[in-house]
Amino acid sequence: QVQLVESGGGSVQAGGSLRLSCVASGRTFDYYSSTVMGWFRQAPGKERELVAAISWIGGSINYADSVKGRFTISRNNAKNTVYLQMNDLKPEDTAVFYCAAGPPGKTPSVTTCKYWGQGTQVTVSS
Repeated sequence: QVQLVESGGGSVQAGGSLRLSCVASGRTFDYYSSTVMGWFRQAPGKERELVAAISWIGGSINYADSVKGRFTISRNNAKNTVYLQMNDLKPEDTAVFYCAAGPPGKTPSVTTCKYWGQGTQVTVSS
């Protein structure tokens, strides 16, 4: 099975930085449904939303408008790890961040992603 494990969350002051990591193991069991990796976040009372996405092959990237210029998604294929470098964090970034994996062909979404990590809390104080 494919298993995703996030780490790196924590509490920081506004303007600070955090780097999240997601280790994807067992991809050989389901390459198709783990072609694209995405970082999602869900704040209390709000729907889960895509923050950034990257493909394992080719490395195509896309970001939510709210994080462009502040967040950077990257990957290390040898380590099967995806990262999310978050700079200039704002209180509105506070949420549980989830790593997810889905099939190719489109931007990952809550509906299309088949595998999900357990989430890691990011709290940004003003």
